[in-house]
Amino acid sequence: MQLTLFLSIFFSLYGLINYYIALRGWQAFNSINNSHYLSWCWAAAVALLAVSYPLGRFLADLLPHDLSRIVIYIGSYWLAAMYYLFLILLVCDLLRAISGWAGILPSSLRDSFNVITLGVLALVGCLLLIGTWISLNPVVRNYEVTLNKKSSTIDSMRVVVVSDIHLGWIVGLDRLKYMTDIINSLEPDLVLLPGDIIDEGLDLAAEQELPEIMRSLHPRFGTFAAMGNHEYISGNPEATIELLNRAGVKVLRDQWAEVTEGFYVLGRDDASRHRFNAHERVELSTLMADVDKDKLPVILMDHEPFNLEISDKEGIDLQFSGHTHLGQLFPNNYITNAIYEQDWGYLRKDNLQIIVSSGYGTWGPPIRIGNRPEVVNVLVHFAPAE
Repeated sequence: MQLTLFLSIFFSLYGLINYYIALRGWQAFNSINNSHYLSWCWAAAVALLAVSYPLGRFLADLLPHDLSRIVIYIGSYWLAAMYYLFLILLVCDLLRAISGWAGILPSSLRDSFNVITLGVLALVGCLLLIGTWISLNPVVRNYEVTLNKKSSTIDSMRVVVVSDIHLGWIVGLDRLKYMTDIINSLEPDLVLLPGDIIDEGLDLAAEQELPEIMRSLHPRFGTFAAMGNHEYISGNPEATIELLNRAGVKVLRDQWAEVTEGFYVLGRDDASRHRFNAHERVELSTLMADVDKDKLPVILMDHEPFNLEISDKEGIDLQFSGHTHLGQLFPNNYITNAIYEQDWGYLRKDNLQIIVSSGYGTWGPPIRIGNRPEVVNVLVHFAPAE
């Protein structure tokens, strides 16, 4: 019932936004020597683009593989184009309304709004090109932290964290290989993948080649992963876990591991789990019951950076999260900043230190505006024992 209501609201808004874009384009093209032909072409193009993303997602298993990929790519780019067209055209219409009421703009500009609409199309095209380049060029984000617990013989270690890879139809095996090359170049002692490793689903090639690519990672303390919401959206989280295990990645699903008597790594299940299988994830206090947090440092992977006060209360020393993408498309970062206490970067909260990554891949549109994809590189020091 809730899913039906959500889909009804979503597709109603989706349809209205596309109608608004089609209407404004129709009016703009129609103003050019009464070009009804261009107007009809624009309306038809918007209609086809609007249905391409849901069509590609829903029919991916029925259409030929290459055709599905093309349709999904086109639809994904349209999501970004639609978003910016809607925002910019809305601002233009608001300015026109204010101008008509207050007369604050010169008449030459007030009479040129249809030409401005065409300029908006060019601007959005530039944003798509720039955003594509940004999404394909991740950066290494460096941090250095000290944990106030001595761990056996370890004085320091290098932890590399990659969240939100979203491997699937858009983020392919070439991007995964590039990621592993970056990780290996950093020579990590520990690799952590805090969720959304898989997108809505994998194609056959990714299923066959992912294990071999991921097995190229050789951190001395291992590679660990936690579940994200997209592991559940994919519809088969158990298959994802099995695939990652074959790749040499240990998935911690409300579980912990003690690493060489030096520190603990915990992985919480994703908070959205109950929406997909009606089972709540384990409370952090329960997960910590058998962890000797007074002796050894505790490192936590929790995909979504909610309820940081709980992590602090339960004695977590260092937490890694993702999920936010830092909004992915500006100005969505203002929304994520309002929702989360920490939507990106480093925060110290009493005894808890947390690093939230903007992620490596993308969801939906394969572009980023206002943020960079990243691989997080953390030099962790362990304070000397008293």
